[in-house]
Amino acid sequence: MFGDMMGMMGKLKETQKKVEETKQRLHTVLLDEKSNDDKLKVTITANRTLKSIDIDDELLEDKDMLEDYLILTINKAIERATSVHESEVAAVAKEGMPNIPGMDMFK
Repeated sequence: MFGDMMGMMGKLKETQKKVEETKQRLHTVLLDEKSNDDKLKVTITANRTLKSIDIDDELLEDKDMLEDYLILTINKAIERATSVHESEVAAVAKEGMPNIPGMDMFK
């Protein structure tokens, strides 16, 4: 039993390391999100760091419209990045979890 426990602890540490490596890798995964009419484009990492914003000149003429575009497009980008982030980290965590009866957390 003690050997099994040590094996599980080792596997958990290895999984934790892989999760951290995945989180670091997600800093390099870039996701582009655009407004429906392509007047605004944002690039964000899968770790939800905004990298760039490209604004059509037409939007610069209307502050209120620009603000609306920014809010909608950045929120869509954050939702997408969050989804990618969570699925990548969950996949690594599930892969490395030891088989503990009654602890099937990732179904």
